[in-house]
Amino acid sequence: MRAATVVPIHPVARADKTPQRTSRCSTCAMRALCMPAELSAAELARLDAIICATRSVKRGDTLYRAGDAFHSIYAVRAGSFKTVVMHRDGREHVTGFQIPGEALGLDGVGAGQHSCDAIALEDSAVCIIPFAQLEVICREVKPMQHHIYQMMSSEIVRESSQMMLLGTMSAEQRVATFLLNLSRRFKARGFSAAEFHLRMTREEIGCYLGMKLETVSRMFSKFQRERLVHANGKTIRIVDPEGLARV
Repeated sequence: MRAATVVPIHPVARADKTPQRTSRCSTCAMRALCMPAELSAAELARLDAIICATRSVKRGDTLYRAGDAFHSIYAVRAGSFKTVVMHRDGREHVTGFQIPGEALGLDGVGAGQHSCDAIALEDSAVCIIPFAQLEVICREVKPMQHHIYQMMSSEIVRESSQMMLLGTMSAEQRVATFLLNLSRRFKARGFSAAEFHLRMTREEIGCYLGMKLETVSRMFSKFQRERLVHANGKTIRIVDPEGLARV
């Protein structure tokens, strides 16, 4: 599928939202994060034929909005995103944060339209994966089919974990769980598990964890006093991961 035939999810005139040609999956350094390892050269070539475009998304811009028609899923190639549901009174609820190698857009599979907004936390880029063509490949390439099932299962587990986090954990436990989860995800991508930069604000973290900004800041200060973490602005260093896990 040529890039020119990709239907824009949220039409705008700005050039940075226009799909662009990208390097192929077969030569991408992040392939191990997005694709099953056991694909043959021929199967990778088939994926190369459909995943042929990226989109750049500027900080604060949307990749798609709630209610937009569902056509594609996306793999975060660079940068980071938050997914957001807007309440009727205008309040924002953050439902997740996505970093390189993670998927966006699976919320649209069931109803044929997206149920949330996906907003870039920094200048970012995604690979566009047309879902109709992906389904065809999945019927014929079983490792790819299994990989998509795993992605969907991971979304179910993530949402269940989020419900448990909001429903049963104290403020201290919520922030500790959030930091350890980010640490594991960064480690899986070859980044430092001990020190990383938070692209989201404390307010956005609170919105995700069901806490007020002041409570999030108080928990970070508490962890710093107890020498569990060291916070320097948005840069977080986990000093005592075992102690943080015990929380």
